[in-house]
Amino acid sequence: MKILVLNSGSSSIKATLFDFSKSPSGKETQTEIAKAVIDGIGLKRCKFIFTKLTKTTATNIEKCHITHHEEGIKLILETLLKTKCLKDLGEITAVGHRVVHGGEKYTKPTLLNNKILKEIEKLSSLAPLHNPANLASIKACQKLLPQAKQTAVFDTAFHQTMPEKAYLYAIPKQFYKKHQIRRYGFHGTSHKYVINEALKILKKSSPRLTAPKIISCHLGNGSSITASIAGKCIDTTMGFTPMEGLPMGTRSGSIDPGIILHLTNNLKFTTKEIDNLLNHKSGLLALSDLSSDMRDIHQAAEKGHKASVLTIEILSYQIAKQCGAYTAALQGIDALIFTGGIGEHAFYIRDKVCAYLKFLHIKKILIIPTNEEKQIAMETIELISEC
Repeated sequence: MKILVLNSGSSSIKATLFDFSKSPSGKETQTEIAKAVIDGIGLKRCKFIFTKLTKTTATNIEKCHITHHEEGIKLILETLLKTKCLKDLGEITAVGHRVVHGGEKYTKPTLLNNKILKEIEKLSSLAPLHNPANLASIKACQKLLPQAKQTAVFDTAFHQTMPEKAYLYAIPKQFYKKHQIRRYGFHGTSHKYVINEALKILKKSSPRLTAPKIISCHLGNGSSITASIAGKCIDTTMGFTPMEGLPMGTRSGSIDPGIILHLTNNLKFTTKEIDNLLNHKSGLLALSDLSSDMRDIHQAAEKGHKASVLTIEILSYQIAKQCGAYTAALQGIDALIFTGGIGEHAFYIRDKVCAYLKFLHIKKILIIPTNEEKQIAMETIELISEC
């Protein structure tokens, strides 16, 4: 059974083709057949990266002129056929779509129909950069792959187990009841995947542990930390939008809301300018005055660049501070996970965070590469098996 997973952004499409099958002994296997990325949709710099995952992995990178998502998906499907990853498009049983915002209603993978598409469209006001792109890909696949079941796995779904004390903001209740302003959390698919992998490890190493308390740190260009008990989220750092929480590549993370009032009232910033400032010109880029990429910052820090040294210190401090807070919320910690580009590769960040948290005597500190595409594929398989 072949499953196509799509993760569409405003100007990009990431795709992975999986083959799910059973061995003669009845054991289920999952194989990644191919990966594709289209980056820069509608832009002159648009490029297409295709990787066939065979015994001898082959990657092809070429410039392309893609103006919209349907055109991009068509290119990916044509390439899957041309490279013999598929005999025909009818082999694709289902398409699993990453949908960023599912609001409060969608807590599980969902089989898509026109009614649900309209509800996802309504939620676009809460994720204007993401949900419209997700919808564009869904509609394109309905047209190009009419035989395939279309499913949605929501980035916010994993966090819907948070209690009110974690997701409500201290503003008048009418803004929650009428306008759905609350903490939603993001990176849910990634956190769910790495937490489940950690639970498998803990089951072997600590079989008597019935409800593991885990803190997962997804650290990359976008970063978030989640606290969970027995695989259920109880709190997370990203909030109403993905801007809240830690300093990120170009996002500010949490700041005093009074700063926004000051920018508006005294410095005469428009809302568009504030959006651009906090989403695209802040975070690690602003702190280092150099780059949003931690690899560049680390190289500069090694050469004595003071702002880069300070950027590493600030990020490490903020991660550790949040982990400490979540240890209090969990009333203990059984495992700490690092994942994402920074989490997996920036040992100097991990070292500093763990030094801050040394007093907790954490027994399990795990580096687990995330695989959101695999998680979406597994949830899609489980959903269509039930239908």
